[in-house]
Amino acid sequence: MPDFNDALEARIPADSPDAIRQVLLHAWSRDLTTLKTLLERPGAASEQDTKTGETPLHAVVRGCGPAATAQPGGDEDEDDEEGEEDSEVAEARACIQELFFSGAIWNDVDDHNETPGCTALRLGHKSLYRMFVDAGVRAEMLFGLMGGYEQLSSGAADDEEDMEREADEQQQGEEAKEDEEATGGKEERESEVAEEDAPAKDTEEPTPAQFVAPDAGEKTVTSEDYLQSTITYDGDKLLDEDLNGVMMAWETDIMRRSVATLLPSPSSSSSPGPRILNIGFGMGIVDGLFADLHPSKHHIIEAHPGVLAHVTSGGHPRFNPAWEASGPEPGAFQVLPGRWQDVVPTLAERGELYDAIYFDTFGEDYAQLRDFFSDWVPALLNAEGRFGFFNGLGADRRVCYDVYARVFEMHAAEAGLDVEWQDVEVDMRGLGEDGKGAWEGVRRRYWTLDSK
Repeated sequence: MPDFNDALEARIPADSPDAIRQVLLHAWSRDLTTLKTLLERPGAASEQDTKTGETPLHAVVRGCGPAATAQPGGDEDEDDEEGEEDSEVAEARACIQELFFSGAIWNDVDDHNETPGCTALRLGHKSLYRMFVDAGVRAEMLFGLMGGYEQLSSGAADDEEDMEREADEQQQGEEAKEDEEATGGKEERESEVAEEDAPAKDTEEPTPAQFVAPDAGEKTVTSEDYLQSTITYDGDKLLDEDLNGVMMAWETDIMRRSVATLLPSPSSSSSPGPRILNIGFGMGIVDGLFADLHPSKHHIIEAHPGVLAHVTSGGHPRFNPAWEASGPEPGAFQVLPGRWQDVVPTLAERGELYDAIYFDTFGEDYAQLRDFFSDWVPALLNAEGRFGFFNGLGADRRVCYDVYARVFEMHAAEAGLDVEWQDVEVDMRGLGEDGKGAWEGVRRRYWTLDSK
């Protein structure tokens, strides 16, 4: 874990713009009374120091210092050991709640690419951490109701938040314009007279520079971009043309555990093998594990032309035209080309049923995953069957990962699915540093957690 300087003078520099500095200082000291007054200024709750990116939420957490029994990266679901009567934590909770009421953004990052929740977890304040998870869940559920989902990852303030701010500013401007028209422009004329009488100003106060998050320019990968990109099979990894890791060999242990969970009881020699549907072939890792179970039906949906060409040309040692011909009956073993959105309705119309369904696409966000398990899993899954997916949602930071887990549970329950999580330990040797180990030649790490 990198070293962090959490001292006040390091996080809130003396040359920080005064208005921002005052909010940060009173947040740091958990002075709720003064903080409420300062938050009356629009936008104050989400301002950031221009150098460190410190937000009032970061300052509240950091001002508490490390918890007495801090366990960085520990289980956020364990009971707090901070003590029910810990006045500092109680004050911090009150300040965080006030900041949320005033529009603070739960997942803004600082110059170390930490959200306030990341800081709370690192310092061992689990009850504060849970406040940020709860805030993220509320935000995601709200975005869902509004017809879209925020892609949670490292980055600057989210586009949706920026759009909301712009909308508020536009509304305020329109209201001001209406007031002006209603009074015949009286305020403007009085302002012009006042300016004529007032002494000239030599200079205007400069606008503070805006903090830029470490990966503010990070390109978001979309399914459309990916499907049009050129892919490369490079030994233990599959890369797109921007060197994003589409699938990598280190994921094998996770997928092996997933297969064992989806199909815990191997078929006997006298009974037919399991019926399996996998969405997203990639390197064929999970499909190889499924094939070892001698399925009676094994359907694979793959959309990328390059992956399909790799399979049909015999580039994969196991999955090729000969594999399709080896099925127990015609059509039992198939690679179905196309986007799952186009292929799955056809399978449902044919009345196909599966004992296990696995979902691992690339470049799609949570909205697509929700559409799949809400609209199609109930139609395709056998009554005793199981559905699983490669849970890489927000896997570059724990707080986003935990938010998505909670959101998924809620939506899965709405779809009539029972949810059971299994923790899988991830061997982080060779995965802990950008550009090194397994990540050599990969543009960025998409996984930073030691468990899933």
